[in-house]
Amino acid sequence: MNDAIEIRGARENNLRNVTLRIPKSKLVVLTGPSGSGKSTLALDTLQRECQRQYMESMGMTADTVAKPKVDAIVGLSPSISVGQHVTNRNPRSTVGTVTDIYTYLRVIYEKLGERPCPRCGTRFVPAPDAGADFGDPEEAGPSSAVRCPHCGEAAERWTRRHFSFNTPEGACGTCDGLGHTVRLNADAVFDPERSLRDGGVTIWYGAIAQYHLSILTAAARHYGLPFDPGQPIKLYGDALRDLLYYGVESEAFARHVPGVKPPKSVSSGRYEGVVTGIWRRYKEKGGESGEAALFLEETCSSCRGERLKEEIRAVTVGGASIAAVSGWSLQEAVTWLERLMARLRPEDKEQIESLLHDLTARTRRIVDVGLGYLTLNRQTVSLSGGEAQRLRLASVLGSGLTGVLYILDEPTAGLHPRDTAGLIRVLKQLRDLGNTVLVIEHDVEMMRAADHVVDMGPGAGSLGGRVVGEGTLRELMDNPDSVTGTFLREESERAGPWKRRSGNGRELTVRGAYERNLKHIDVSFPLGCLAAVTGVSGSGKSTLLFDLVAAGGRDDQLRNGCLGIAGFDAVGEIVTVDQSPIGRMSRSNVATYTDVFTAVRNLYARLPEAKRTGLTAKDFSFNTPGGRCEHCQGLGTVPVDMFFLPGLEARCPVCRGRRFKDEVLRVAYNGLSISDLLDLTVQESLPLLRGHAKIADPIALLAEVGLGYLQWGQSVRTLSGGEGQRLRLAKELSGKARSRTLYLLDEPTTGLHPRDTRQLLVLLNRLVDAGHSVIVVEHNLDVIRACDWVVDIGPEGGSEGGEVVAAGTPEAVAASYRSHTGRFLREALAFR
Repeated sequence: MNDAIEIRGARENNLRNVTLRIPKSKLVVLTGPSGSGKSTLALDTLQRECQRQYMESMGMTADTVAKPKVDAIVGLSPSISVGQHVTNRNPRSTVGTVTDIYTYLRVIYEKLGERPCPRCGTRFVPAPDAGADFGDPEEAGPSSAVRCPHCGEAAERWTRRHFSFNTPEGACGTCDGLGHTVRLNADAVFDPERSLRDGGVTIWYGAIAQYHLSILTAAARHYGLPFDPGQPIKLYGDALRDLLYYGVESEAFARHVPGVKPPKSVSSGRYEGVVTGIWRRYKEKGGESGEAALFLEETCSSCRGERLKEEIRAVTVGGASIAAVSGWSLQEAVTWLERLMARLRPEDKEQIESLLHDLTARTRRIVDVGLGYLTLNRQTVSLSGGEAQRLRLASVLGSGLTGVLYILDEPTAGLHPRDTAGLIRVLKQLRDLGNTVLVIEHDVEMMRAADHVVDMGPGAGSLGGRVVGEGTLRELMDNPDSVTGTFLREESERAGPWKRRSGNGRELTVRGAYERNLKHIDVSFPLGCLAAVTGVSGSGKSTLLFDLVAAGGRDDQLRNGCLGIAGFDAVGEIVTVDQSPIGRMSRSNVATYTDVFTAVRNLYARLPEAKRTGLTAKDFSFNTPGGRCEHCQGLGTVPVDMFFLPGLEARCPVCRGRRFKDEVLRVAYNGLSISDLLDLTVQESLPLLRGHAKIADPIALLAEVGLGYLQWGQSVRTLSGGEGQRLRLAKELSGKARSRTLYLLDEPTTGLHPRDTRQLLVLLNRLVDAGHSVIVVEHNLDVIRACDWVVDIGPEGGSEGGEVVAAGTPEAVAASYRSHTGRFLREALAFR
């Protein structure tokens, strides 16, 4: 049996004939500068070849899946890739449902749930059903009657379906199990001080306003109501107001004209109503209409956000309802489960003990990967890429598979240094089961824990693609060819004090913050500085910065979540750059998102060959018919159904992945077609386009924020949260000039090599030196120690967090022995 996976002659993307041996049953870290070829080697070469060979072994045709450019891969193992993408965006999907923990809980409450008798109020546990099993909870049999042993009152037997907020048996009737209701914010739709001609209905404008006014006028005439389009809305009578709001077929308007049927013809006055129309469009689009911002989400008044019917919420196990357990952190849930296991009655052990044991182990694995602060009712759509990846990692750990190659893409993203140790323990458990764990990672602690480190480089794009060092981290630091080892060695030898800015004399102060887990805290940030908000995962950092500060507004403006925020008068504008996906369309790529592609298309349209053949800028677009390949509609790929596996994209057989028709591809600039240009990286295109100011400046900025390795034609859907954030930041900085801007960034170093982090710091400091203020949520110690001001939130995550543990210069935070960040910061500041 081979003791290593051997890759021979890998040439995919920027890989330069890479030959490499990856030892099996080891924890192997693949590192190197951003864009050096790590993901290409691990995912585009190794993982894709695993998928291709899997298809062949299953007797499926693999012709449509391009074989990676590699001479051979010997000793290949079955592989599982654990990425950072949140795939389930259903509002009903929660941490509890995707991990199956909530399914286990429903079985426990079905078997052990203590409920009040509807007649005498005495709490009792229905006798167990001897025929019950732990099969599919959604296929449980019909309920049967049970009797309270104290009074003999008959009651319905509840199955696990009754404890689900996704079934009619359990869901709250008011909110349908969502935990919240929505209402239309009428203040955002109507301005009572204005007339309809002057913008009294904010969503009516131009020809749309004229159209609606004509129908409303006809409806008012039909019902004999006096209507003056120049009259302020506040002067309307009840009948005319209800007609405007709700339309002719509404119950509200029918009260004013009983017995009168609405007309059938639009021209004679059939009018839907502003509010009625907005609600109709909102429901038809599933809440995704263009008017969704007009709706306010409110906690359900019936279930108070707990999603279940009142009688279901009254059932308890170990003194807690299933809704209460769902609101606890996973760390608290583990404690409850262990206590439940210890107090299990002898008659319950046979049917529930093994399930309790499995559930406790499953929950503890999630805690071990640094997610103990998450609650079971947390929606999966709100998870970061790193959190989603670690959730999946915890689930595969429980599979018990051996001999598998696990490929992980930066699993420490979003992790505080304190929590990285728990993640490393989990990865070593995977390794000790006989698996090979290959981790794409920049974290130094992960490299230190690895059995083997592979360093790619020496640069990004065409300047990378080689293995520049192998061995332990200590061996890399002694290797002059290793980019990572050389940087870490030089960083440890750096000397000299840090220069701290004192700011411009103004502060932004959040008073009495109580949103989510924040404990009514006061926090101040000096303006004109580079500041960081730190703390362990789930401590309340993002809540403070993005749920409160990012909302902006006036100093005297009332707001939810805090008593007030002072200092906005010293801020010209607030720019938030977080890690939310920057695009879901496969057509959006780096070139189109940054608006560079518009200038490039115009450049090609001005070339002599384009003019001779009559091609315009439109023909050089892959998003519109004309010059694009219509077989793939300009995407360069076509979808392939993988049956039981996620779908793949195969190269278009007509244009061979080049997106355009032949006559468009014949137009060349410096010997490159527009397809060739899209295949270039940002860094590679800089010397070619340096003479075009509208293009050269944005390109230089992208390279400066460490994104020079991205290809222009790369879909933005493939970018990590950190890459997307830096792309947004570069687009923001290349736009119009601003003054006194407050920039709020969410972990901008995600996906960055330590060397590239230093590059990013140069850019952030340039922003501050230009008179702006920058506040980052960050775990990266290189960034934190370079800040002028640090606010550490904690001391733990979830309900144990939400306090200001320390605030001041990095040195002041490092001196706090209550701060987890301070402990690691002391070590980081020592290497000066």
